[in-house]
Amino acid sequence: MIAQRFTDFERFADEVARLRGRMRALYADTRAESGLAEMELTVLTAVVNAADAPTVAQIGRSLGHPRQVVQRAANRLAELGLVAFADNPDHKRASLIVATDAGRTLKAVDHQRAQAVTNALLARIDSATFAAAASQLHAIRAGIEAYLRERDE
Repeated sequence: MIAQRFTDFERFADEVARLRGRMRALYADTRAESGLAEMELTVLTAVVNAADAPTVAQIGRSLGHPRQVVQRAANRLAELGLVAFADNPDHKRASLIVATDAGRTLKAVDHQRAQAVTNALLARIDSATFAAAASQLHAIRAGIEAYLRERDE
């Protein structure tokens, strides 16, 4: 049997996929306590953390998710009273998504639960390790985004 050798890029892609799974597992209990589906909590987080009220398309592009998936999550959050849609002065059809007081409160409670998990993890892994990894991942993501823009031109 011939041992298969993976390129550095293939190893990286495999580690990212595995890390994503571990990150989901790490916060699964806190997410479950929120009562929201993963995508709903992701969209709520994007809305609460945004400097300016985003549109569905902006969230989708930022997170790399299809607009339709984000729209379904936003609609569900609106049904639950956690976000509201507001007129967008820059676009007639693309509404802005604004967190309600209930949405901000739910996200704050979720953040506290997640922070307890994060603190337990930081007792095992130095914060500087995460800072260095975040910088490297940002550079890789920026390179991939530039490639995709050029490819799609």
